[in-house]
Amino acid sequence: MKKIAWLVAGAMAGGVLTLSMQALADKEASPLPLNELRTFAEVFSLIKQSYVEPVDDKKLIDEAIKGMLTGLDPHSDYMTPDEFKELREGTQGEFGGLGIEIGAEDGLVKVVSPIEDTPAQKAGIKSGDLIIKIDDTPVRGLSLNDAVKKMRGKPGSKVTLTIARKNETKPLVFTLARAIIKTKSVKYKMLEPDFGYVRIAQFQEHTAEDLAAGLQKLYKDNKQPLKGLVLDLRDDPGGLLNGAVGVAAAFLPKDKLVVYTEGRTPDAKMRLTATLQNYARQNGTDPLAKLPAEARNVPMVVLVNGGSASASEIVAGALQDQKRAVLVGTQTFGKGSVQSILPLGSQGGIKLTTARYFTPSGRSIQAKGIVPDVVVEDATLTAADQALRVREADLENHLANPNGDDKPAKTAKPEVKPAPKPVAVPVQQQDKGKPQDNPDDAGFGPREPNVKNDYQLSQALNVLKVQQILQKRAN
Repeated sequence: MKKIAWLVAGAMAGGVLTLSMQALADKEASPLPLNELRTFAEVFSLIKQSYVEPVDDKKLIDEAIKGMLTGLDPHSDYMTPDEFKELREGTQGEFGGLGIEIGAEDGLVKVVSPIEDTPAQKAGIKSGDLIIKIDDTPVRGLSLNDAVKKMRGKPGSKVTLTIARKNETKPLVFTLARAIIKTKSVKYKMLEPDFGYVRIAQFQEHTAEDLAAGLQKLYKDNKQPLKGLVLDLRDDPGGLLNGAVGVAAAFLPKDKLVVYTEGRTPDAKMRLTATLQNYARQNGTDPLAKLPAEARNVPMVVLVNGGSASASEIVAGALQDQKRAVLVGTQTFGKGSVQSILPLGSQGGIKLTTARYFTPSGRSIQAKGIVPDVVVEDATLTAADQALRVREADLENHLANPNGDDKPAKTAKPEVKPAPKPVAVPVQQQDKGKPQDNPDDAGFGPREPNVKNDYQLSQALNVLKVQQILQKRAN
């Protein structure tokens, strides 16, 4: 017997996903607790005999499995064959649905963030919204996988979401048309001469390759080496583990440690370095083959916030620990556990938490997150918006931090106070030829890189310019 282990760090905020094979024949089965199983059999029998309506055996067993897994932590779950297929589709960057990253809260489904340029984002679904009904089905009691299954469907078909939003006296009703969700993971542009910008919305199969191609174009368009680069990981919910390692490897020296995992079993312990074998795609080619050599040394700022989770936290933590980049923004989500997807023959599979991951210096970010070097709040968010931001530590039954510290990390760095809310410049008043006229802007969605309207981005650019000044003085 063999298993396909999909290592996932984050179902609710995206995740970290990789593929491996391992034998199960030599693994010893744990002894079964006979007394507890007798109780289970007794409850099963009583339901079959006395429940108000007949219940199918498979339904009872399936629900028992779901309860056993979901009671462990927010990310363990039971998956049907269709749900396993949907998981794979999501990592390939294309699937049919609404475009919402979701989590669980008090038996309801909570919106972590809408994906850029999707029906959900265009309709006005917001981070922090509680989905209380999908069509005519109340959400309370549904697993996350069941909720996802009901929201996904044939492109063009419609689904109605009933949503509870803070400060709204009545539920909001949105009727959305499902679409093919094509998530473009890497977007880029020049912020101004000599300073480039790259945004990663999610880590997918081609992310490292697309990053290398994007950096190559930025260097070509600038016609000389960049003086600084902003890597934007804000609201990036995660994705493929090898994609995260590949992105980190694009900026780190060869063989530098990116992340390691610790678990109870030998196969749950990994050390992933900036080495081709740790981020190469299945065909064995190097996705960073087109990477400009100067990219490994360009001064960098990494932007993060409370929506940066899993794979994006791996990259941010690695670049911070290796002293490769300055982190700017706000504390990250804190998703530091690893899930294995274990198939159950033709009956789907289970998603089981098997390990925690750690940054190169040994930090666990589980239920804690990464604290940036320079804390800069988002000037567009109100206090109510900040209160709605959900993090790993807010989730019921979340795993504890192995260092025994689930409280938000503290930093001795001075906090940069938010600027007044920016006023958007009307299009007709913008000068031609400025960065916002760059054709590469197409598809950026709500995270349009404009230093005039994005206070965190403007501060990141300032940090890069200060680095230039300090470097000149040192020379």
